[in-house]
Amino acid sequence: MSCTQLCDTPERYGLVSRLLHWGMALVLLWQFTSVIIHTLFEKTGIDKFFWGTHKSVGSLLMVLILLRVLWALANLRKRPPAVSKWSITGHVVLYILMFAIPVIALIRQYGSGKAFSPFGIPLMPGFDETDKIEWMIDLGSNFHGLLGWTLLAAALGHAAAVLWHYLRGDRYVLERMK
Repeated sequence: MSCTQLCDTPERYGLVSRLLHWGMALVLLWQFTSVIIHTLFEKTGIDKFFWGTHKSVGSLLMVLILLRVLWALANLRKRPPAVSKWSITGHVVLYILMFAIPVIALIRQYGSGKAFSPFGIPLMPGFDETDKIEWMIDLGSNFHGLLGWTLLAAALGHAAAVLWHYLRGDRYVLERMK
């Protein structure tokens, strides 16, 4: 497979960009589903299943956003041009939120003193919970959920913008990410 298929071009996003985009869309959908189920059906079997995956899947999301940013930077000069300044702003907001939300969750996790091993990989050993770091816990408690709902709104806005372009005949916007 050549770089023209894997890498971005001015006409279309390459296979790697498309896989990262749609893969992250699925992971985000899983995360939002887990939160909505936890909110509506707390302490049920379905909640236990979905909510039990939330932290590990959030860690996966953190790795994917780092890979996506690195790939985007490597392809910066080759990528299709932005549709508008609004498009640039929207994408910057999405990237910031996708990065900030799991970082804030990791800060809260560390501050709680609890060990953290996403997918069985030891990431934080934990410490005596009597030595909790309150500002870290408060940061996560105050902003992780709020920014998560903001990300959901931004992602829905992103999808709505693509649909708007598609319906008005600008099908190339969707085609270059398909």
